[in-house]
Amino acid sequence: MSKSVAIVLSGGKGSRMNSDIPKQYMEVCGHPILFYSLRTFEESEIDEIVLVTAPGDEEFCRREIVEKYNLTKVGRIVAGGSERFNSVYNGLLAIEEADYVLIHDGARPFVTGDIISRNLEALKSDRAVVTGMPSKDTVKISDDEGYVSFTPNRANVWNVQTPQSFDFHLVKDAYTKLLESKNTSVTDDAQAVELFGNCRVRFVEGSYTNIKITTPDDLIVAEKILG
Repeated sequence: MSKSVAIVLSGGKGSRMNSDIPKQYMEVCGHPILFYSLRTFEESEIDEIVLVTAPGDEEFCRREIVEKYNLTKVGRIVAGGSERFNSVYNGLLAIEEADYVLIHDGARPFVTGDIISRNLEALKSDRAVVTGMPSKDTVKISDDEGYVSFTPNRANVWNVQTPQSFDFHLVKDAYTKLLESKNTSVTDDAQAVELFGNCRVRFVEGSYTNIKITTPDDLIVAEKILG
């Protein structure tokens, strides 16, 4: 039997929320945003969860979220780093052994069991998988002066979501090489594997409701989804 581990990232400051409360702890319909994604992974096929928090928040998360909601699959709570890729790497280091790892932003509360299942199923044939949805909008690429450079074919444009899922050793090795390279331009896990893993990344379907909570407007949308 293969072992799958989810790394849930919860170290954001939420500066665009105009709030003193980090966005992952803000409540929507009576529960912290972070709770919803953790609950979904708890009820999924995933074997274990590693929760990565902002430094100093470990005990708060253990007491107010993990223990309060009896999230028994959360095996480790570790502090993140200064950037997202540092936090992911800290999460990877906390895993002793696994076959598959799914990396998810805790600010995406509407991941579903079906999305997780599709990621795990895809990992049986591909070593790198990214959740996404085809873009509904035409996308244009700008040059450095703010003018349109070119317009890609919309049929080939996807909006990327999480989880992003990988063979454990592939993504750990890619992140090790990323940190050694001191490349600070990487913005998601698939990009790390694209650059340092020598492996193609396959898309799997997510959901248009699998949104990331970033601004106050997103909270309104989240309440409507839950309601």
